Amino acid sequence: MTTLQPGDTFPSDIVFQYIPWSEDSEEFSSCGIPINYNASKEWADKKVVLFSVPGAFTPTCSVNHVPGYIQNLPQLREKGVDIVAVLAFNDPFVMSAWGKANKVRGNDILFLSDPDAKFSKSIGWADSASGRTGRYAIVIDHGKVRYAQIETEKGAVKKSGADAVLASL
Repeated sequence: MTTLQPGDTFPSDIVFQYIPWSEDSEEFSSCGIPINYNASKEWADKKVVLFSVPGAFTPTCSVNHVPGYIQNLPQLREKGVDIVAVLAFNDPFVMSAWGKANKVRGNDILFLSDPDAKFSKSIGWADSASGRTGRYAIVIDHGKVRYAQIETEKGAVKKSGADAVLASL
């Protein structure tokens, strides 16, 4: 597959991993069981913002990227966004812990794992040097890509941040 562009159909075979949030596994000392998340199926009839980061708990991702989406969640909902999801190459346990560290409860933001950056590589948006997921954002509206931008400047959150995505909606 090549880079996703506005107007493209979101691929039909995209499966990530995650640990669903539950009240009984809210503490760091407890963790759930990773399950597959069939994004293609779950997002087929929804408006979705998917943003990707190079790694959980990293400085730019933790200080600039995720907090922008947390703060702008009400505005994203006002624009009709059903699902907001963050993606990284980290395993589902790390992604779950990162959600807990950011005090994200329920399904406000899904913390998804892209093991081995498989999806990011398939669209050409993985970091070639590290093999990690790139920093990008994609808006999918009922199976169609409406926005797709990757950061080309290291540490920048201009094209993939919540403000840029909001401006595109």
